[in-house]
Amino acid sequence: MFAEERWEEINKILKKEGKIKVKDLSSRFNVTEDCIRKDLKHLENQGFLKKIYGGAVKVRDSLHESDILVRKEMDIPAKNLIAQKAFDIIQDRSIIFLDISTTNIILAKLLSESTKNVTLITNMIEAIHVLSKNHNLTVVLTGGVLNKQMDGFTGASTIELISKYKFDMSFLGSCGLDVYDKSITTFDIEDGITKKAIIEASKKSYLVMENKKFNSDGNYKFAKIDDIDAIITEKLPDTETLSVLEDYKIQVI
Repeated sequence: MFAEERWEEINKILKKEGKIKVKDLSSRFNVTEDCIRKDLKHLENQGFLKKIYGGAVKVRDSLHESDILVRKEMDIPAKNLIAQKAFDIIQDRSIIFLDISTTNIILAKLLSESTKNVTLITNMIEAIHVLSKNHNLTVVLTGGVLNKQMDGFTGASTIELISKYKFDMSFLGSCGLDVYDKSITTFDIEDGITKKAIIEASKKSYLVMENKKFNSDGNYKFAKIDDIDAIITEKLPDTETLSVLEDYKIQVI
């Protein structure tokens, strides 16, 4: 088999399985492991994959930052399911934080229509409009510098208020989670440092995100995967991702 044919087959395997191992490819193609490493290096240089210890993974999608009005209309069935799962674990008399997230807007609507009695702090403007209709809820808006694209508050003055609390649980949005890089990302730096402050002020931190975000990234790493306690998603990720998360004792709901 020529090298070009082997490269094509490696790409097919990677596209199907998401991850490949040097040892397995060496046996499959009956070539040395050093030969496979050179193949992977070539394919990485061509932008087809990313090398990791012992093998390689697919190149992850890089999401483009978009206005919240656009994001609200995307993946609605998945977000509805995630929001319902989050709602189900919120107990009466909890103090919770809702981070900037289109899924959390749906969660806010569920809370506004419920009889749950909780104290809710948020930096999302739309969530305040939704939550103000329920008299059982004590609602606090952080204030701060308004990020118009995100329709919420971020930055130093927002963090100052957040740091005064100890939340029972927080629900955070993200642009992606990379189990190989051990990172959780967003687009905006001010949003990222605000999310980090929320995690530090929380007894339990839940990441609310669609399954597809296990394969995508933002531009700013605001946390490591072991900074959070659980991930709420509409369906379980692949077995390799689950295995890594289990190693870090991160619950997937």
